[in-house]
Parts: sequence; structure tokens; C-alpha cells
Amino acid sequence: MAVSVDVKLLIASCFTFWACAFPVMSRSLYEASVATTHEQWMAKHGRAYANDAEKEKRFQIFMQNLQYIESFNSAGNRSYKLGLNKFSDLTNEEFVAFYTRPFKVSSQTNSSKMASVKQLDLSDIPDSLDWRNKGAVTKIRNQERCGSCWAFATVAAVEGIVQITTGNLIQLSEQQLLDCATENHGCAGGLMDYGFEYVIKNNGIASETDYPYLGTSTGNCDSVKAAKHAARITGYVDVEGEEKLLQAVAMQPVSVRVAVGEEFSKYSEGIFSGSCGSQLNHEVTAIGYGTSEDGTKYWLMKNSWGEGWGENGYIRMQMNVGNEGLCRIAAHGSYPTITA
Repeated sequence: MAVSVDVKLLIASCFTFWACAFPVMSRSLYEASVATTHEQWMAKHGRAYANDAEKEKRFQIFMQNLQYIESFNSAGNRSYKLGLNKFSDLTNEEFVAFYTRPFKVSSQTNSSKMASVKQLDLSDIPDSLDWRNKGAVTKIRNQERCGSCWAFATVAAVEGIVQITTGNLIQLSEQQLLDCATENHGCAGGLMDYGFEYVIKNNGIASETDYPYLGTSTGNCDSVKAAKHAARITGYVDVEGEEKLLQAVAMQPVSVRVAVGEEFSKYSEGIFSGSCGSQLNHEVTAIGYGTSEDGTKYWLMKNSWGEGWGENGYIRMQMNVGNEGLCRIAAHGSYPTITA
């Protein structure tokens, strides 16, 4: 039976409609799925928005970040994965502005300290090391929306050497450094060397219990709290280059500066080997090193973005990537010392 021209046009129209409608429906279903994920993410991280317009703006950013993560992970053949975390409704520009702080270091800051790096025979150090297993690392903390990473990196290194020399692991005060180490700029950034220098001049640092963290710079040093010394150091040493950093980490946890970027902020698990920022803008603490099953050597770093970031607050970063290391992780490291 012959099919009329009108029927043919109707069939063609139906095909055209579904060809056009299906992508729209797919996008709508995807957005609905992402909206559910966003609501779950908001509940998990306690996120609330001022109004519907702000929520829609953040949802769109969240969806873009999720698409970036899914695209990255689906590419395969990577040594690490990205994932959602508390930064997932921020643009990369916002993340950099809120959670990182570049700090210019003068050439005089570390030149006088460099000569005192202790030389170790690399063949004598262990193949892998994790200072957590030796009781020298306190729990992961959260700097919140404050550029205080320098204080957390400083404190983590001091906590480490104090435990190694005394046997006592004490959670120390980042807030004291924010308020009292005035050569740094509080939540606007700082340098671990200046943090160490303050602890030395103050003849010690208080515990977290006595001088608790507030997530903001008060602008006033509480002299009563600052006088409650829970730990002390007598000096510090600066380190440059991956070989020197390895020697230092074999002795104790070491504060380091890194150049972080978008992939670092979205890191979830594995050995990070990705792209980095353009300048040193964050500080973490090197607490060990090791080798993966496929033979990739890595650094183990303690961060200060809470346990919901990375591998429960930590990141493994590929080792042996030029003298300064991946993300320039070995460009400027420092560790405190204690002498009788």
C-alpha cells in the first residue's frame, strides 16, 4: 500500500522532533541528577546560600566542576583521581583567592640557614617512611577560609620534632602564630620561617587547648595565652632540592611550600602527578615518602583542608620531578631544631 505524502511528512517530523528533543531531555535528566548530588553535597558540607539566585549560581559552578572531574577520571591511565570536596561550588579563581596565599621571600630569609642542613647518606635511610606510624603527627586540621596554611605547616613540623625528642605528641596552637607572629600577615599569608622565628623568640608556643584556633586573625596577641608554653624549639634549617628534602624528612617532618592549582584543589586519591600553579602559594608538611606498587616514588604530605580533602586530608605527590620537585615542592622547605 502506498504511503501518502502527508504520512511521510508526519513520520519525518516525528524523527526530527525526537532527534532534537532527546539531547534536551538528556541534559534535563543530567541536570536533575546533578541537582540531587548538589543537595546531598550541601547537606554533607553544611552549605547554605543567601538566596535562590546565589544557589543557582553555585549550582552551575558545581555542575561545571563535576563535569571536569568526570571527564578527567574517565580519561583513564592516570596515577590519581579527582573528586568532589568542600571547594566544589567555587571557581578556581575563588579557590585560589580564598585558600592560598603567595608570600614573597627575600633572598636573606634563608641564605644564612642553608649551610647547616645535616648531610645523610641516602643509602642508609629507609626505603619508605611515614611519621604517622612513629607517633609524630597530630590529626588533620582545617584552616577554614583563612590563608593560614603557613601556621599549620609550621605547627605540624614543631609537633613532629617535639615528639621525636621528648616522646610527647602535643597539638599546638596555630592561632597563636596568626595573632602573634607579626612578620607574617595572619589570614593574608605568611612563611613558616617567620613562624619558627617567633616561637624561638617567644621561648615556646602554647597548646591548641590553651590558645584555640578561631579561623580568623584577631589582630591582637593574647600575651597570657602565649606565655603558656607547651613546647619549644631552638632553631630551624632551610632546605632546597629534592635530595636535601629527602635527607630532612628522613629525620623529621618538614614544612614545605608548593604551587597549587585546579587539579591539586580537586585531588581525591592516588599519586598526584598533575599540573600545578604558577607560583608558590600554599604550605603543607612533608611527613614521609614511599613507593607505589608500580614503582612510582612519592612524597607523603599533610594538608590543612580537613579530612574531606584528598586521602583523608593527605596527598601523595610524585617524587623525582626535577631538582625543585613537582609543584616546586622542594624549592623551599624548613624544619625546626631543638638543642639542649
